[in-house]
Amino acid sequence: MSHDHHHDDTSLGDLLDLDGDVLHDYWADALSWVRREAGSERRQRIVDLGAGTGTGTLHLAHRFADAEVIAVDASAEMLHRIREKALDQGLADRVTTVHADLDEAWPIPGPVDVTWASLSLHHLTDPDRVLRDVHAATRAGGLIAVAEFPIQLRFLPDGTGAELESRLLERLGKYQAERLPELGSDWAARLTAAGFALFEERTFDIDLAPAPPAAADYAALWFGRMRHRLDDLDPADAAALADLLDGDGPGSLHRRDDLRVRGARTVTLARRP
Repeated sequence: MSHDHHHDDTSLGDLLDLDGDVLHDYWADALSWVRREAGSERRQRIVDLGAGTGTGTLHLAHRFADAEVIAVDASAEMLHRIREKALDQGLADRVTTVHADLDEAWPIPGPVDVTWASLSLHHLTDPDRVLRDVHAATRAGGLIAVAEFPIQLRFLPDGTGAELESRLLERLGKYQAERLPELGSDWAARLTAAGFALFEERTFDIDLAPAPPAAADYAALWFGRMRHRLDDLDPADAAALADLLDGDGPGSLHRRDDLRVRGARTVTLARRP
């Protein structure tokens, strides 16, 4: 693993941990909904696809008593974080990790009762093949839930900061369109094409004002990763972004008391007939 790749893994891991912290209510609401719809079957087998640092994995393990929860990710560092958290939370006997690249082969033999895939399918080269694999592994009546973001999170309040953020997000959208062609897919249609029966799609609106304490750390990582990716910014925007990321500066994100976390996550729930 190159140093840059390791740094990126660490940075993304920290960002995902903060996502679970700052957006705790969304995660709790979404996964409680999945839990209710899964019903009260005996011990269940649950897969978290592209588990990251395990926010979904651990929420699921807490909500499904006695369930086996399998976290799948291509990053060994992410899976290490999951194992540490599972140990800390007394879940190590029910949470297992599988190091796998989903673009290569389906790594989990069936049967599976519930699959959760949060912000992961759009990274795949062939998500339709993976969804067919999930369908084949899912028992009759089992669920899949796909969580994606219809709009990006925003942190800066209305005014000049919001205008800067809009320009940065527009640039980020172009960057992602080139590298993540599956982002923004119609996941309901893709789930149906894979053989699932669509159950319901819910959008969870996020508007946290005042922002929770960890939001400044989250925003700093988010804008820092954006700066790393977006070349040739307008000089004024580059300077304004640098001011936001200057930890000691007067315009620093960590010195602001007006951050507001806004966005949305959409969860598409489908069942194997």
